[in-house]
Amino acid sequence: MLLNFKGLLLFFLCAPLLLQAQESFTISGTVVDIQSNETLIGVNIIIPQQQTGTVTNEYGFYSITLPAGTYEVQVSYLGYKTITESVELNTKLTKNYKLEESAESLSEVVVTENIEKTNIKTPQMSVNSLSIKTIKNMPVVLGEVDVVKSITLLPGVTNAGEGASGFNVRGGAADQNLILLDEATIFNSSHLFGFFSVFNPDAIKDIKLYKGGIPSKYGGRVSSVLDIYQKEGNSKSFHMNGGIGLISSRLLAEGPIKKDKGSFLIGGRSSYAHLFLPLFDLDNTAYFYDLNTKLSYNINANNNIYLSGYFGRDVFKISDSFENSFGNSVLNFRWNHLFSEKIFSNLSLIYSDYYYGLQLGFVGFDWVSGIKNTNLKYDFKHYISNTFKLEYGLNSMYYKFNPGDIKPINDESGINPFKLIDKYAFENAIYIDAEHKLSDKFSVSYGARLSMFHRMGQDELNVYENNNPLIFNESIGIYEKADPIGTDTFSRSEVIESFTNLEPRIAMAYQLNDESSVKASYNRMSQYLHLLSNTSSPTPLDVWAPSGKYIKPQLLDQVALGYFKTFNNSAYSLEVESFYKTIKNRIDYIDGADLIANDAIEQIILNGEARAYGLEVLFRKNEGKFTGWLAYTLSKSEQQTSGRTATETGINNGEWYNTPHDKTHDISVTASYELNKKWSFSSNLIFQTGQPTTFPNGQYQYNDIIIPNYEARNSSRLPAYHRLDVAVNYNPNPQSTKNFKGEWVFGIYNIYNRKNAASISFGENRNTGTNEATRLAIFGIVPSFSYNFKF
Repeated sequence: MLLNFKGLLLFFLCAPLLLQAQESFTISGTVVDIQSNETLIGVNIIIPQQQTGTVTNEYGFYSITLPAGTYEVQVSYLGYKTITESVELNTKLTKNYKLEESAESLSEVVVTENIEKTNIKTPQMSVNSLSIKTIKNMPVVLGEVDVVKSITLLPGVTNAGEGASGFNVRGGAADQNLILLDEATIFNSSHLFGFFSVFNPDAIKDIKLYKGGIPSKYGGRVSSVLDIYQKEGNSKSFHMNGGIGLISSRLLAEGPIKKDKGSFLIGGRSSYAHLFLPLFDLDNTAYFYDLNTKLSYNINANNNIYLSGYFGRDVFKISDSFENSFGNSVLNFRWNHLFSEKIFSNLSLIYSDYYYGLQLGFVGFDWVSGIKNTNLKYDFKHYISNTFKLEYGLNSMYYKFNPGDIKPINDESGINPFKLIDKYAFENAIYIDAEHKLSDKFSVSYGARLSMFHRMGQDELNVYENNNPLIFNESIGIYEKADPIGTDTFSRSEVIESFTNLEPRIAMAYQLNDESSVKASYNRMSQYLHLLSNTSSPTPLDVWAPSGKYIKPQLLDQVALGYFKTFNNSAYSLEVESFYKTIKNRIDYIDGADLIANDAIEQIILNGEARAYGLEVLFRKNEGKFTGWLAYTLSKSEQQTSGRTATETGINNGEWYNTPHDKTHDISVTASYELNKKWSFSSNLIFQTGQPTTFPNGQYQYNDIIIPNYEARNSSRLPAYHRLDVAVNYNPNPQSTKNFKGEWVFGIYNIYNRKNAASISFGENRNTGTNEATRLAIFGIVPSFSYNFKF
């Protein structure tokens, strides 16, 4: 397998040499915002004479190689004035462009994906982007702009439940999404148990969600990649902006370290609703805060360095009896180096830490758990010709897993200190991707990722008879924990178990005409980390565990086919995609599994398989006073865990059953209307099939105890979910030339007060003695307002 990969690599490197039969030269450079020097991602550099072009990368760099001659170059980016100029190309040429916004706006007009005809030609598919301006205009709950909740309005993406953290992509679980902030892994994307996301919209520059056709530079998850980049900061002048809302506020400052050479950015958010709780005689606390930082410096034309960080914490406290705190910390140092006008590189050293703490005063113990990750990665982008580009690189990650450390709070505590065994792992990968334009109509992107995972030594590892930690009791038809027959001890440098997987990727696009194309893609991906959770959505208490002797890595195969069309010179666009994916070694839990403080998790899990398939439709109106989109997804998501032998029942008798994130129909309509420069309106309409759940279908009595009997797993559903949100933006002085600008945002979440069920519980009414169902709804109608400012 490794020899085949080396052969593929040799082919990629040699093939382009055959493509350059005549003398060619390269034009390259960066594209920035003229006001701030902020680099712009996804800017179109188009050469109409050659019917070719390129886009700027994540750092605003572009490179295009053409035969000698004189060309008209068009530099276009939605929200900015287009630059058109004539360029004589008879030697290599560096051309940096500065774009000017087409209109003044309080919210920065930064668009991650310009809708142009060149997108019809590229093989990239199953990718969605939202501009920060669009996200800021959306109605939101409690007045706080939310990046993660916004992407759930796109096809193939659903929320994990109202007030729940995480999101689901194409029927996948929330832990199967790779979430990156400036290339650093975020292990928990929510504040206040899912009410808000950890991403400060004022600090965000670019958002891109990959659902399929995922490039080989990404790995480690099998459902999606949410790739988010922070702004670099204004290197020309000092500015501040922020917002004041009902329960939270934010403030961001940016400015030059050295004018036109270096910049800084620092932004913070905090909620303060808990400050008012004492007025109601409540000794409780629930709040969050976070901090975004970034330093950028241009050493010279070929070298840039960046230092970025994020720190966030949530605190939830009930008097002195209960305190819960959790959050992410990340730090990333990056060095951009230009080896030549054709080879761009980025070296990153990244540290990520997810912390969870729980203190129970009435029990007398303190619990701490978490996961730490150090990542070294080196990425290259090689612009070989205008028809052939390569991306290749490597990365190495070291993990330390702390499943839990319990300590007594004081001498009076009856709890003995207890430490779950730490786990360690290395994950390494090399990758290569080629983007190849074979003709004017046919383009292909192909590559592979070779991933390797090593479960490193730990203090103790249970040993079981026949390597079987789980026994099936045939007499009563249930699974039971096997007793260990001993333990093995390893040094930290020893390898307990290793896995190697080759992950090929390919995507193709065939242009039917100037306004339409068909695309297809295939992905193989591996996931070596598993989130241990017995809830339908992630909670802070959930624990990450590495693959090893008893837990195998998840393996995904996904195919997708799509039709893409633009209308009226890209004023409208239509995307239709179908997908089918299978996942091997998806963890499933036996009935009655206990995940809390479990040092032998292998005793309660089985390996199953999952599958998901569906159809996605996205219709956009991109221009005019009225803009928006209609997104519809028809899908199915199922899981099967068969018995390991003919006598075992497996889970759900070995039959396919709905996953907790299976939602047959998902419809969202997002619209905005600009009445004039002062007033604009926006709304969201959402409908989703109810979430699968398991209800009791009977009961029996044993020794005066009523015991419920449950139906097959996830065979029922909660009622359908739907709501309508509206928002109004008011800018009192749109023509003001003053440095200070402000606007009001008024919103109503769930305007018709739909009581959407987060769960339904069953119990006995003590007054009547009859059983009854109780619906729990997180939100009804929620009005909000906020004041945003910039100076």
